[in-house]
Amino acid sequence: MFTGLIEETGKVEAIEHGRDAVTLTVSADVCLSGTSPGDSIAVNGCCLTATKVAKRGQSRGFQFNLLRETWNVTNLDSLRRGSAVNLERALVLGQRMGGHFVTGHIDAVGTICKWEKQGRDWLLDVNAPSGLMGGFVPKGSVAVDGISLTVARLRNRGFAVWIIPHTRQMTNLRNRKIGDPVNLETDLLGKYVQRQLGR
Repeated sequence: MFTGLIEETGKVEAIEHGRDAVTLTVSADVCLSGTSPGDSIAVNGCCLTATKVAKRGQSRGFQFNLLRETWNVTNLDSLRRGSAVNLERALVLGQRMGGHFVTGHIDAVGTICKWEKQGRDWLLDVNAPSGLMGGFVPKGSVAVDGISLTVARLRNRGFAVWIIPHTRQMTNLRNRKIGDPVNLETDLLGKYVQRQLGR
């Protein structure tokens, strides 16, 4: 379980494709503290298990082994060496709860259709699959590439969120452009409400 408050951006150092899996190596700094092999790390909002943790030398960071399915159904398949990725360690019970509950289970991949500065802030507009739209409500929570954000407005096939300068600077949003794919996770509580109403 995560909060959607990004702790740092890491950099993709290597991607190795096997027949049934992909090995992803990501450099990190802040998220190495207190982390051991087997721990969960959210990478662009996708919960991954760190199979190796290197805390010294030039190779400081994590190694993850991803099933081919995970690679194919998230925006991780668009990563290249040097790509910036959002990183967050798992929530520790008893710490302050900012953001919102984020499971790290990606619902779908959306596409940025508008990304522009308006005044001091930025407006991010994302196209989302039609089947996912029932999971969004105005002023509700959404995780975009693992970032906890508030839905500002909805339309038939997408939603918009406001981004403050701090969030843009501290996440991979600073490198994003129109047409980029982003991982989406709708609000956990909303999913249970949807499920019950659907029955």
